[in-house]
Amino acid sequence: MTGGNLSNPDGVDAPMTLDGRFGDHVMADRSDIRGETSVDPAARFGTVRTRSLIFAARITAEDQQVQSMPDASPTKWHLAHTTWFFETFILKNDPAYRVFDEAYDYLFNSYYEAVGPRHPRAERGLITRPSLADVHTWRAHVDAAMIDLIRHGDEAIWRPLLDLGLNHEEQHQELILMDILHAFSRNPLEPAYDRLRIEHASPLALGWKDLPGGLAEIGHDGHGFAFDNEGPRHKVWLEPFRIASRPVTNGEWLEFIADGGYREPRLWLSDGWAAVQREAWNAPLYWREDGGAWTALGLSGRRPVDANAPVCHVSHYEADAFARWSGKRLPTEAEWEIAAGFGDLDQLEGQVWQWTASPYVAYPRFRPAGDATGEYNGKFMSGQMVLRGSSLATPPGHARITYRNFFPPAARWAFSGLRLADDV
Repeated sequence: MTGGNLSNPDGVDAPMTLDGRFGDHVMADRSDIRGETSVDPAARFGTVRTRSLIFAARITAEDQQVQSMPDASPTKWHLAHTTWFFETFILKNDPAYRVFDEAYDYLFNSYYEAVGPRHPRAERGLITRPSLADVHTWRAHVDAAMIDLIRHGDEAIWRPLLDLGLNHEEQHQELILMDILHAFSRNPLEPAYDRLRIEHASPLALGWKDLPGGLAEIGHDGHGFAFDNEGPRHKVWLEPFRIASRPVTNGEWLEFIADGGYREPRLWLSDGWAAVQREAWNAPLYWREDGGAWTALGLSGRRPVDANAPVCHVSHYEADAFARWSGKRLPTEAEWEIAAGFGDLDQLEGQVWQWTASPYVAYPRFRPAGDATGEYNGKFMSGQMVLRGSSLATPPGHARITYRNFFPPAARWAFSGLRLADDV
């Protein structure tokens, strides 16, 4: 692994690959992130925490300090914030624990108003101290305390929030990759996170699955871990619909570009068209036309656009415009979940998050937790759109068909694509 002057403090040597999904080498057994009782919780904790260090060890200390835009965070901050989560919400409840540094409460709180004040999000890249080495020392301190608590302490202290903390860290592992790709895109050298060879995507025929509609149920059933926004399970009424067998491909997006899709205002929502004009969008984020051929910057560097691969790094506005251009529409999240439950659609996970037509709002009877962790999801249920599935950067086993990812409709730096739907 390359990583400048970084070392691997846990002595783990687990290579990653871009063939398919990141992290499959690191943890092939997907059971250890689903909270199953057969898995040693201390070992599960160590596995998830180590993966973050493996992801970070591929880039230099300088790379880990940079913040390329207000919506992104430095890798060093991700390593620190996930550590802050375990210290704040679990370890501080243990009378035997001694806080590593009280100043870190302010520096690495993200948005938890109930916990206290915090450093401005847009200025996280200015936190040059503590150093990266100091953050690693803090992580080791917290990890040792957590392992000791899990093995020898009061289970009532760590059990309620361990799964939330581990799934939270897995979300930040994907954010590490999202954010460093954006940072590298702003560097004239366009560095690669990992230059391992990528296999070209195999062409998949576009088919359609017809579903009859009617009364159905969506949402998590309460068995195993889920984020609070995935429930309660509730009934929905669906009209008959059809959904594409696979996501939209780069090749199909090239046809959209060639047909003037980015120049036709009738295809776009008003806010989307304003974004096209304001930001001069003419292709997905990280795409560039070089001598008449399109290339795209990815985690393996800049490469020719693979026509067979799912299109990635498009906003909800772009996804909606493409659907209109196709004479189709985006599925609702209920349609996506019901269709996914049949298990015969291609590329449901491990490729791109898929935009839906659904705004991110609470399910019926949803109530956030009464403590500070209630701020995790519920406070963001405004001005966002839901994505379903998972991406090539999502840790294996992290997502479920009930998983509700969400981003503002103009966001493009996520690993986001789309799957079409239509009325029957």
